[in-house]
Parts: sequence; structure tokens; C-alpha cells
Amino acid sequence: MDFNKAAAFLDRIWDDEIVPKLTDYIRIPNKSPAFDPDWEANGFMEQAVTMFADWARGKLGAFPGATLEVVRLAKRTPLIFIEIPGSAPGIVLMYGHLDKQPEMLGWAEGLGPWEPALKDGKLYGRGGADDGYALFASLAALLALKQQGVAHARTVIIIEASEESGSPDLPFYIDHLAARIGEPDLVVCLDSGAGNYEQLWLTTSLRGMVIGTLSVRVLTEGVHSGAASGIVPSSFRILRHLLSRIENPETGEMLLPDLKVAVPRDRQIQAKQAAAILGSEVWSELPFAGTTKPMGSDGAELILQKTWQPQLAITAMEGYPLPENGGNVLLPYSIAKLSLRVPPSADAEAARQAVKIALEASPPYDAEVVFDAPRGENGWNAPTLAPWLEASLNKASNAAYGKPVAFQGEGGSIPFMAMLGEKFPKTQFVVTGVLGPHSNAHGPNEFLHIPFAKRVSACIAGVLADHAAR
Repeated sequence: MDFNKAAAFLDRIWDDEIVPKLTDYIRIPNKSPAFDPDWEANGFMEQAVTMFADWARGKLGAFPGATLEVVRLAKRTPLIFIEIPGSAPGIVLMYGHLDKQPEMLGWAEGLGPWEPALKDGKLYGRGGADDGYALFASLAALLALKQQGVAHARTVIIIEASEESGSPDLPFYIDHLAARIGEPDLVVCLDSGAGNYEQLWLTTSLRGMVIGTLSVRVLTEGVHSGAASGIVPSSFRILRHLLSRIENPETGEMLLPDLKVAVPRDRQIQAKQAAAILGSEVWSELPFAGTTKPMGSDGAELILQKTWQPQLAITAMEGYPLPENGGNVLLPYSIAKLSLRVPPSADAEAARQAVKIALEASPPYDAEVVFDAPRGENGWNAPTLAPWLEASLNKASNAAYGKPVAFQGEGGSIPFMAMLGEKFPKTQFVVTGVLGPHSNAHGPNEFLHIPFAKRVSACIAGVLADHAAR
């Protein structure tokens, strides 16, 4: 493959077609089912699926025998399934999703989750970078090969619609489509991050997760605080006490043995290498408030803390009025949504059970305490790279950016990777993405870095060509 020709082709298709489509996509508030239980009736998911499928069908004429189907299983979000015949041995599976996180407060003036804005080569709005671009970039990379007559293997593209809810629907589709998928020897996932915008980044691991609600009830209704405080315990104090059973409140260290693993030596080395590349960007790319400091000063340790150590975040609370509406009332209950990230190689179900036991056992004052977490999602640790793939990634990154590929784990989760890793232990993985510094997926001011995304697309085209020629 002539890399410069492929890059020029991808520049054009991104500018002429992909950016306009993603602009329209950002306007669609197709929140994931966990955040929009009425997603089917609201119709936004269907609108996004139709937009993606229509664009893809318009490109499949370049590939004789290619097919696209919107697969629908009862009571589940739809899935776009594309099959593209190849002339080289092997099977490539390419993955992305089109559901979105909710709005989130704090967008800058002139920006909004459903109001796309193009500024300084960045397309702002919810979902463009996470993960609307994946379908377009995947097909565009194959089209770049087609333009040059470069061979590629049979390719299956899967775009799901429940990833931001933990991919609860995806296992059913994978089982349903197993015979049509086959056994891929290369998986390409464009739903991850990048340490900077100066080279290709390969994701080496993903943390698992346990998400649930911790409920503490002390009253059947609110009572005047002057009449009840000192007699009725504060539900918030009890909740705070319970959390200290699983997390050190001084350091944030998780305390339960089932939440911890030994960090592999190769991942420690890669963390040091990534820290050397990024310097202070390991932490400075985050929007710290005031004089807030990171939870450490060593870059490599910070990387490992966000990728291989368990961490707890409280992402929502129920039972509390806004400050301006808070009267002198002892509140009857506190409900906290817990987002617990577990190490890539930890057993998430064992972690879920350990947390549930720790939080519910012998509650203070015999308060009514329930931790409700439906399941644990395992993380993923990438297999060792095949020599051909490592060489291909370096070649592509050097051609696109003038720098070699870099390696880093990610603190988030992509449930599909853990599922595929278990099903196909001999498969090679290219997990990468465009979520670099300040891109802020899930938060306010999310953006897609267009020049970087174009080069990532070209790198993927190069990897697909090398896979066919290996």
C-alpha cells in the first residue's frame, strides 16, 4: 500500500463525507438504554442506525458480494452487521458502537452535547469520538485499499448500540451471528484512547467494572432535623462509613483482596515508557479545579493507578435536594451510584460479590442497606503482539506521524474485548482510538480531533494491508 496515496484519499473522504455525517449524528440524542429506558419509543437510536446503514450501503458497491444487515433480536438494541469478501486468507473483525452517554453539565459557551461545532480541526459534541466515527473510519480504510487494488482479508464490521450500558445485548448477537462471523485472527477496535496526538497508540489493557447502587434507609419519610438528629442516625454518615469498608478514605486505595491483582512486568515497563513520552501530560490534560493535585507525582505510577489498580467513583446521588431547596430536614435515605473499576485480569464477578458482602454485612444501627449490582464485567489484557503486527503498527505510525507506536493501558472498559479474548485466545488485537488529551469522552466538551482521526484511519488501512500480505 502506498501510504501517502491512502492518506490523501482518506483526507478527501473525511472532509467530503465523514465529517458532515458525524455532524448530523451528533445532533441525534441517541442515549444508551441505561440512560434512556424509552429508547425504542423515542426513536433516536433508530434514526442513528438508519443514518449509518444508509451511508455504508452507499459504499458497499465497491466490494462485490458485500452485504449489510440491521440485525434485530427481540427486546434488544439493533446491531449493524456488514460482511465484505476478501481475496487474502484470514478474517478481520472491526468493531464500534453508536449509542451515547448522557448530556452532562458544564459545556462551554457555544458548545453542547447535541449542538455540533467545528473549531480548530475539532468536531465538538456527544458521540463523535465515542464512538460514531468507527463505522466510517473502518469502511474508509477498506476503500483506501480498494482504490489502490491492495488485497485484504474477509472483513466483518459490527456496530452495536448498547456499549455505553455495558454491552448487555452484545453477547446475544455474537452467539446469534457466530457462524457468519467465523473465527477472526485480527480484531480492530476503534473505541479507545491516545496518550497524545503525535503518534499511534495501542491499547494494551482495559479495566473491568462493577456498577451498582448502594442504598441506605433510616426513615420512611423526612423528619425535622431539630426533632430527630441525635436520635436518628444520618443516612449519609452510614453510607460514608460503609464505603470506608472497601476504600481507604485518605488515599483512595481499595481494600478488598478480590479487587487486586499483581501488575504484569511488561505492563509496568510500558507504563514507564508511556510516562517518559507524555511527561506531565499524564495528569495535566485533566481539568483540575483550583489547586487540586493528582494522587501522586510519579507518571508511571499514575498510569498504573488508572489502568491496573481498582478505583471507586461515586457518579450519582439520590435523596438530596439542591442546596437552595434544602430545608432543616433529616433525610430518610441516601442512594449512591458506585462505579468500581477493577484490574484487567481480576474476576469482576468475584469482586462484585466481595463488595456486596462487605457493604451489606452488619450495617450500623441495623439500617436498611442494599447494594444492587446486577453483574460484574471482566476487563481485558491483550495477548503478546505477533511480530508482523508489531512491525506493521510501527511502520504505520512512523508513516503517519514520524514516530513509532506507543503502548498504554486504558482505565475504561470495552466489554466486547473481554468477550472476544475469551472466545478467541489466539486472535491478535488492534485496540486504538482518537480519545486523546482533553477530548473528554462522557463529559462536557467532548471532541473528535479530525486530523488525528484521519491519520488513525490511514494507519488501520496499512495494518489491514499488512495482515493480508503476512
